[in-house]
Amino acid sequence: MQYKSQAVAKPYFIAAIGLFLGQILFGLIMGLQYIIGDFLFPAIPFNVARMVHTNLLIVWLLFGFMGAAYYLVPEESERELHSPKLAMLMFWVFLVAGALTVIGYLTVPYADLARMTGNDLLQTMGREFLEQPLPTKVGIVLVALVFLFNISMTVLKGRKTSISLVMLAGLWGLAIFFLFSFYNPSNLVKDKFYWWWVVHLWVEGVWELILGAMLAFVLIKVTGVDREVIEKWLYVIIAMSLISGIIGTGHHYYWIGAPEYWQWWGSVFSALEPIPFFMMTVFAFNMVNRRRRDHPNRAATLWALGTGVMAFLGAGVWGFLHTLAPVNYYTHGTQITAAHGHMAFYGAYAMVVLTMISYTMPIMRGRAANSNKAQVVEMWAFWLMTVSMVFITLFLTAAGILQVWLQRVATAPMSFMATQDQLVIFYWLRLGSGVIFLIGLLLYIMSFFIKGESVDTAR
Repeated sequence: MQYKSQAVAKPYFIAAIGLFLGQILFGLIMGLQYIIGDFLFPAIPFNVARMVHTNLLIVWLLFGFMGAAYYLVPEESERELHSPKLAMLMFWVFLVAGALTVIGYLTVPYADLARMTGNDLLQTMGREFLEQPLPTKVGIVLVALVFLFNISMTVLKGRKTSISLVMLAGLWGLAIFFLFSFYNPSNLVKDKFYWWWVVHLWVEGVWELILGAMLAFVLIKVTGVDREVIEKWLYVIIAMSLISGIIGTGHHYYWIGAPEYWQWWGSVFSALEPIPFFMMTVFAFNMVNRRRRDHPNRAATLWALGTGVMAFLGAGVWGFLHTLAPVNYYTHGTQITAAHGHMAFYGAYAMVVLTMISYTMPIMRGRAANSNKAQVVEMWAFWLMTVSMVFITLFLTAAGILQVWLQRVATAPMSFMATQDQLVIFYWLRLGSGVIFLIGLLLYIMSFFIKGESVDTAR
């Protein structure tokens, strides 16, 4: 490491991987509950398993983003982190708050949890992805403010680069848009309208800035390509992301009672959203092809290339499949949405965090890269996780197409539950793919413990 305070990132990354493992385990529980409806009932009802699954996704990615910022900002700013002690304090506050929240979900009925945590004072609970109790939401805001203060002071006092400024803009946007989670109007149309200001403007807005900054940072390190070239690509990608993503929020307004013009605005600008992800794929491969050195961390390079490809497929192609209003009329809320969500989150955000961990963890442990044996295991993990996610997406897409036909298009439409009975084969296949994904994740974790002669120099 160039700066001692970069070591602060290590516990954040360890926590992120631990929470990722928890997310996958609860995903498998849900997968079984799709097939065996009373599996683990009443201990873990489906709504609780789903809540834990999605909340762990958000929290582990936030840990990953924070760890990435604590590593790359000192290096980009060419100075030590403003306050490593403050960073570690916030780590424990965030981890304990997250753990207590999950325990609350699992042990207390949700209505009782809402009553116990002050939801009557300020109603913020009960919305998908934003189920967190009021104290947890307040805690997230406090952790985010302290984190942003720490990062911002580091950037302001040091060198300013495109990567650090884009990362900072994305992180500030993440915190600002989360404030809309406290606004829960009684009017359902307004509720959904502003709910998307958190969910959509995170994943199809400011998170893309964070993704771009992290990917650019790793590509500079592993390819040796001039910073000026990578930064030009970064600016173009984030400009297209924001132009298409912000107005593209309208594709969520089609059927919630919003004005009719959103069907045009949402369709047109959402159709542009695959462009920045395609540019990101071209960017990653172009930089690797133009590399000036062969970095010893071949696994991190593979993860970086995979991020571009899978982000384009999941967020771009599968997003486009059902983003136009005439198509979305039939597919809205079906398993096609789930297919898009799984591959998009994995490709765009899970993979970039894993890329950052793959590149930085060996350095924080005193070597440029893990041993060749460890990297082979990690690359097996990459292929198992990535290919299984492709199959999860394909099986959910097939289930969604059949669901649309049986439930919404057929001359004698079937009920929701009767339709679900016809999709069981796809749910079994999805579950099998999920088990393979878990094996891949376990291999990824195991690779960091495999000993061998470390690789310390680039060729």
